[in-house]
Parts: sequence; structure tokens; C-alpha cells
Amino acid sequence: MNPEVIFSSAFWNWWIIALTLANILGCWWLISWSAKKVPGEAAVGEVTGHRWDGDLQEYNNPLPRWWLWLFYITLVFSLGYLALYPGLGKLPGLLGWTPQKQYQEEIAAAEAAYQPLFARYAQVPLEALSKDPQAVKIGQRLFVNYCAGCHGSDARGNPGFPDLSDHDWLYGGDPRTIETSILDGRNAAMPAWQEVVGDAGVDQLTAYVRRLAGLEANANLAADGEALFATYCAGCHGSDAGGNQTLGAPNLHDRVWLYGGSAASVRESIAGGRNGHMPAHREFLGTEKVHLLAAFIYSLSRQ
Repeated sequence: MNPEVIFSSAFWNWWIIALTLANILGCWWLISWSAKKVPGEAAVGEVTGHRWDGDLQEYNNPLPRWWLWLFYITLVFSLGYLALYPGLGKLPGLLGWTPQKQYQEEIAAAEAAYQPLFARYAQVPLEALSKDPQAVKIGQRLFVNYCAGCHGSDARGNPGFPDLSDHDWLYGGDPRTIETSILDGRNAAMPAWQEVVGDAGVDQLTAYVRRLAGLEANANLAADGEALFATYCAGCHGSDAGGNQTLGAPNLHDRVWLYGGSAASVRESIAGGRNGHMPAHREFLGTEKVHLLAAFIYSLSRQ
């Protein structure tokens, strides 16, 4: 049976309500019972007759009444809280509070406060905006909140996520292209070549690609890989292996590697392919925030 059906049934709703209230009432009873005087118990302030280590005795000194009442106040508070806010099964609470409602209210308040600022910056060309310290600082905060999880807090990237602080761009580093990448996202597709060229062909292409970047590789394998590259790879990466920003195909002559430049990493990329995904932020952030975010990223590559 579907777990969602089980836990959305009326039985579990009432089970949670009953269990929660039973725990509160049980705590109330336990406090009341423990505060009662037990027949035969020593009077307050007298020793109970328990002795340890020869002369260490236990006195009957109960908690102060004000301390005891704090427990009762806590239980009353819990009942009031559960009446006002959701906490008893599916009951919504008298105030009708939900996390979604609070989130929407906070977003609306933030939009009202900051929208005029975003709108003013939206009229400034991105190149000029990238030189405005205040605008760049706002863009940096946006980057830390929404982009650092993939690209790193310093924007220097992670395996599979490009370094945004250098001059190497998969789709182009001009302001309009950067903004388009953030607004609409990117979907990269490096096909797998294992079944096409076989193990030997993958080894040859790996050697050739590493030689293009000036890395150590077997010269004989690289020579054989050059012909394979012209047949299967030049269509995307170019006959000179300089890359194609229209397709997002990287330049293979430099030592900037999205997934790593070791022989094992390059071989894995050729054999199994790569499928990168940059999510679109148009609906999530809006064009005005993306404009500031793009200004910050553009400023990084200008430094």
C-alpha cells in the first residue's frame, strides 16, 4: 500500500491527536502524583533514613512551589500553542498559520522593500553595473544564496560546475550570454563513445586530448587518436579542438577541465559521456535579480 495513503488516512490523524494529548495529560498527572505526600514519608526538612558512606543522609526537601508551577504553566502553554498553531494531526490551528503562508508574506514584504532598488539597477547596462561596488555586492549576496552550492562560495567551481572567476567560458562570457545562461539555463550533452570506438579508441582519444593540453601522454596512442578525433569529435569541438561556444563544447587546448584533466577523468568523459545541467532561474529569481547576479559574475572575469 502507498505510504502516503496510510499516513493521510483519518485513523492516523486521530491517532496523532490522541497520542499528543495523552502525553500532555500524562505529564500533568505525573507532576500531580509526585507532589503528593506519601503515607509514612518523612516530614519536610527531616531525614528520610537513607544513608550513604557512613554519614551522608538524604533530606526530604521537595522542589519549591514556584518551580512546580512552572511545569504546569509549560503544559498549559503547550495546549494553547496546539490550539493556535498546527500540531494536532491535520488540525490547522485557530490562527490558520502555515509555513507556506509565512513564506509568501515574507517574500511579499521583501519584494516591496527591495523591488524599487532592483528596478533602478535593471535600467543600467550590465557592463556599467559590473563596475558599481554596491551593485556588485548585492549580486554577490545573490550568488552566495543561490549559486554557491554548485559553483562554490568563491565562484571557482567544483567538478562538473565551471569556474566563473576565470576567462574560460563554455557558452561565452559576454554580458548578454552570461545573463541568458542564468535566466534560461543550459543543458550540455557529451555523448558516450565507448561502444562506437571501443576500448582501444577511447585510450587513443584520451591520449590525444591530453596531448592537446600539453599533458603527458603516449605519443603513438595520441597519433592514432588524432584521426579518431577528426572523425567523431571535430563536429562539436572544431577541427582545431578550439571548442564551440554555440554548443557549449570546451576548448581542449587549455588546462581548464570541467570534470578533471587526469587520464582517468578524461577517459571517463570520453567513454561514458557527460550530461551537465544548469537550471533556469528566470521564474525563480526574475530578470531584475538575474541582472545584478550577472553583473557580479561578469565582474569576476574582468578582474
